Amino acid sequence: MSDLEFGLDTFGDVPEDDSGKPLSHAAAIRQVVDEAVLADELGVDVIALGEHHRPEYSVSTPETVLAGIATRTSRIRLASGVTVLSSDDPVRVFQRFATVDALSNGRAEVILGRGSFTESFPLFGYDLRDYDTLFEEKIELFVKLLDEKPVTWSGTLRAPLDNADVYPKTESGRLNTWVGVGGSPQSVVRTARYGLPLMLAIIGGSPERFAPYTDLYRRAAEQLGTTAHPVGMHSPGFIADTDEEAKELYWPHYRVMRNRIGALRGWPPIRRAEFDAEVEHGSLYIGSPETVARRVAAAIRSLGVGRFDLIYTAGAQPVSARMRAVELYGSTVIPMVRDILAS
Repeated sequence: MSDLEFGLDTFGDVPEDDSGKPLSHAAAIRQVVDEAVLADELGVDVIALGEHHRPEYSVSTPETVLAGIATRTSRIRLASGVTVLSSDDPVRVFQRFATVDALSNGRAEVILGRGSFTESFPLFGYDLRDYDTLFEEKIELFVKLLDEKPVTWSGTLRAPLDNADVYPKTESGRLNTWVGVGGSPQSVVRTARYGLPLMLAIIGGSPERFAPYTDLYRRAAEQLGTTAHPVGMHSPGFIADTDEEAKELYWPHYRVMRNRIGALRGWPPIRRAEFDAEVEHGSLYIGSPETVARRVAAAIRSLGVGRFDLIYTAGAQPVSARMRAVELYGSTVIPMVRDILAS
């Protein structure tokens, strides 16, 4: 299991200091950089930053923060998680991540997604009625850009390109690119069609229910004649010294975040019993290092994935608790998972 990879993901949730005072957005961004530096020192493979345009999150341009992290780290890979390609320009996304790749000596990777939040569409002048077409056309163009050769392309929602060369080039000749998928079979097949690695966003329910998607990805790649890469998964969680401490640190902030989003999507307020059930049997990996390692290992086994990313922030957890969670993940959880899977 030495080829297994482990990452940490965050949207740059605005945390509290240890006196309970919320940080500014600027301080929250600097806090993410500090957490990435610690993860790098502890041997975590990847730090992935998600793009959001909401007041509770500080990271709206993952690649900008990743460029800052690049200057303070030496080995950890620097990913988005996700870049909302539908409301961005593929050429500019490629250029920005190729720049991060240069600053980090080849450690950049982009995870493309359609976006489960829609604030970026009106913000950047896109019509939500074009939601599906925007992503389909833009990922087609982005895949062409990955060859790092002059591109000729035309679509319906962006100006065409005629033998356009895009700079900077990467030193490796290929920008590491994934597609994040939340549960659409069509998205899984599209990812296989382009021969890109698949990252499953599993944020609720038993992880085993995603096994058909990993099977579909591999079957589709075989039928389409493309490469089926090791599949990744990312799920939320939190680690503290004991199970009870982890749950009590996570629950109040998670409840606020979940109910705020739920109010927009028509969900009822979450009850503590639902939370506890999700921690015990679902896709919230919360507890002591031993508890989290056991559950992460079980998920990896059940889905046969090659990478597990933990979304380690959810709401305004205190800064010291977040740093401790990163420390325990890198120093204890990852080695424990490897030992469990090797036994």
